[in-house]
Amino acid sequence: MAEILKAIKGMNDILPPESARWEWLEDVVRKLMRRYGYQNMRTPIVEPTALFVRGLGEVTDIVEKEMYSFEDSLNGDKLTLRPEGTAGSVRAINEHNFLYEGGKRLFYIGPMFRHERPQKGRYRQFHQVGAEVLGFAGPDVDAELILMTAALWRDLGLKIGADVSLQINSLGQPEERKAHREALIKHLEAHAELLDEEAKRRLHSNPLRILDSKNPALQSLIAGAPRLVDLLGNATRAHFDGLQQLLTDHGIAFMVDPRLVRGLDYYNRTVFEWMTDRLGAQGTVGGGGRYDGLFAQLGGKPTPA
Repeated sequence: MAEILKAIKGMNDILPPESARWEWLEDVVRKLMRRYGYQNMRTPIVEPTALFVRGLGEVTDIVEKEMYSFEDSLNGDKLTLRPEGTAGSVRAINEHNFLYEGGKRLFYIGPMFRHERPQKGRYRQFHQVGAEVLGFAGPDVDAELILMTAALWRDLGLKIGADVSLQINSLGQPEERKAHREALIKHLEAHAELLDEEAKRRLHSNPLRILDSKNPALQSLIAGAPRLVDLLGNATRAHFDGLQQLLTDHGIAFMVDPRLVRGLDYYNRTVFEWMTDRLGAQGTVGGGGRYDGLFAQLGGKPTPA
């Protein structure tokens, strides 16, 4: 008798009746996106590997450890299963000159792939809802995305404050991050004997990611590190203050977390995460932020997004 073939570890089948719950969730999302004026976009699951190396950053966990990358045996192209949706969205907008008429609001629903250790709530093929706002520079757009996710939680029957909570931060502009990077490296070098191997490896290549370390032995060192939020210039500070005022005006409770950095290099200015304590260690259920430099980084015109 032939051996029964099984799905790849960390890539799960979704069968009835469970699939009905997925359809219900997707219907809720699509109705919300229509309400806010977002249009659907669909990009390929497979992209050139260089897109993610350039877009996400060479010294990120995703690029270094988690991407499903391979060489096309027919023509030698280096390809990758998409680990996230933003880089492919920007590639598509650049390629098709899609902003020639002005800014756009777009969304997608689909599978992403990362080679992680499968565990509850963390799979090698996982599914994301993504919303991209392209061509608008003000803090009102940052607030819009956060308010839209707040509306999603309400549509799903979740309570803000009880079920989910919001954390925000500003990562500043390149020149502000450069000043912070220098101060951060100086601080970490002064305590080099406390760094673990991962932190030592990232000290000069991507020190900001050390602030996101979950190593208990590093937490006091991280707590005493220079804060980027203290080095923001007037324009960036005004943007961040404007976001906070808009959230307050709309009754959205939030906490400013100066250590919130997210895991990708393309972010600047606003970053945010929605957290829950209902899922154990996997506490982030939504997040994002600005990536104003990504268009030019991928060969397009400078575009706020």
